[in-house]
Amino acid sequence: MSKKGSAVELSRILADAYERKAWHGPNLKGSLRGVTPAQAAFRPAPGRHSIRELTLHAAYWKYTVWRRLTGQKRGSFALEGSNWFARPGVPTAAEWKKDKELLDAQHRRLLAAVAKLPAWPAPSAVRQVYGVALHDVYHAGQIQYVKRLFRAR
Repeated sequence: MSKKGSAVELSRILADAYERKAWHGPNLKGSLRGVTPAQAAFRPAPGRHSIRELTLHAAYWKYTVWRRLTGQKRGSFALEGSNWFARPGVPTAAEWKKDKELLDAQHRRLLAAVAKLPAWPAPSAVRQVYGVALHDVYHAGQIQYVKRLFRAR
């Protein structure tokens, strides 16, 4: 019997997308390594999201999957609002660090919830976890691209 879809595999796919060395390039946490507050605030075009906003968006969706897996009520995310969090201007180093810490904390909380799932979780839980892992990789790629656009200015 394959381990695909098991709670152990789900934890692994989350770690691969967020913090483990990956064959495809930087994972989400790695894509943020070395990003300065000025880079974090840069918008590649009017109306486009900054790296900072992408970071908070990823944290929110980790929270959302955690909430769905644990049955928690809405409204307990650290920031007011949902999905996208507008952050105009350049953050201080402390603010940018806090944003990255929020992402990391949401990731850790999600991993803890996945570890408590039954050995063979329901298909809906499997889809949620795979979805948030793919979401991490997608936004890691966006962040890499925005960093290159920032350097090319």
